[in-house]
Amino acid sequence: MLYRFLAICALSLLAACAPKRIPGTEIDDTSETRAILAVMEAYRSAIEARDAHAIQALVSKDFREDGGTPSDPEDDLTAANLGPYLETLFPQLQSPKVEMEVRRVEVGKDIAKAIYYWKLSFRMPGLTSRPQKEAELEQMVFRLEGNQWKILTGI
Repeated sequence: MLYRFLAICALSLLAACAPKRIPGTEIDDTSETRAILAVMEAYRSAIEARDAHAIQALVSKDFREDGGTPSDPEDDLTAANLGPYLETLFPQLQSPKVEMEVRRVEVGKDIAKAIYYWKLSFRMPGLTSRPQKEAELEQMVFRLEGNQWKILTGI
């Protein structure tokens, strides 16, 4: 009986020392991870609202996305050309719907990374009458600028 009691006490102590997690995830519940998740949610909402200005406000001045072709800088997105690109793209989209499942967040001193799985569905009548869907595992990288996390890459 004493051994059972001691085992229960030991397990209770171990559970109390375990890091607190954000409910429904394996992500540590810290102010930094919550801030990163808030930026990701703002990005998701801005896509659904087709709000280019809101997305621009979330990216770093050093934002860069290679467009899937690292060797061809012609299709790169930067902080400078992201707004015009989105302002051209968004009017062509109808009913964008984004789901994001954040799998992991790693926070360093000034840099953070989030691994996430996203699903996007939308209509693009100028392209096809059929609904379009995309899904992919991605990594978003952030940099702390002042007191705000900004997206460096990964959108």
